Amino acid sequence: MKFVEEVVVEEFLPTFRSMLAEALRKRGLTQHEVAETLGISQSAVSKYAHGEVSRRTEILEDERVRELVEEVAEGLASGDMSRVQALVEAEVLIRRLEERDVLARLHEEAMPELSAHDGYVRIHDPESDLRESEAVRSSVRRALRRLTNASGFAGLIPNVGSNLVACLPDATAVDDVAGVPGRIFDVKGRATVPGDPEFGVSEHVASVLLSARGAGADARAAINVRYDPDIVSTLEAAGYDAVEFDPEASGDPIAEAVAAAGPLTETFVCYQTGGYGIEPITYVLGPDADAVATAVGRLLRG
Repeated sequence: MKFVEEVVVEEFLPTFRSMLAEALRKRGLTQHEVAETLGISQSAVSKYAHGEVSRRTEILEDERVRELVEEVAEGLASGDMSRVQALVEAEVLIRRLEERDVLARLHEEAMPELSAHDGYVRIHDPESDLRESEAVRSSVRRALRRLTNASGFAGLIPNVGSNLVACLPDATAVDDVAGVPGRIFDVKGRATVPGDPEFGVSEHVASVLLSARGAGADARAAINVRYDPDIVSTLEAAGYDAVEFDPEASGDPIAEAVAAAGPLTETFVCYQTGGYGIEPITYVLGPDADAVATAVGRLLRG
């Protein structure tokens, strides 16, 4: 894991300072004066002067960086610019270069995973989509750990496999829903998760969640487990509403059943008892992945 601030410290600052030290020396400042002006040691200035500091080509050749170096060097050398103003101008440029620019590209180079999010975004923005999507994936991971570590969970997995999904707040499509790539299967009595949660990898359970949301349910997570009358009864006894739907009905049977049921408990159950070539399944839906895992846990405790 590498922070964009590390890119600034390790890539930008050595290059920028060496360029600035060089520009100040050309304007007649001694090594001692350059060191005092930049707030660094004379040995650092000496290293800059002798090319002993690695400089990043992308920064060294950036016209905006070169222009700022000349502007700041001239201002500091003449006394027209204070160190505070020089710092502010440099910070402004850094923020600009972090946003879908050269520092963003260097950050993606160090953290290739960032490129999967439609290009670089300001990851330090508390309102960013990246932060929200990673929080959703994290919630799925935590709930999966709870379930796969729980004794007996594998016995709840249907023949078609299970999936645990969670969605973004304004989810309207499968790509807005994170789940397990492939499905969770029972392998010799052990629940096996094939990969890290991703968005857009669940068609079936994600569609169930989206249908329920489209009918007005305030659910953001769901899981499918096998159907058994006792499973539904246990969940109802625990205080969860249960809604049956016909998997062979035309239209969107889940949405219609949820809409017809009226207000439901925060975490609730949708189930179908099977049909021609259709395995009976129970779906547990809730406000988040943790709430869904808690409901499934009640089944494991009996």
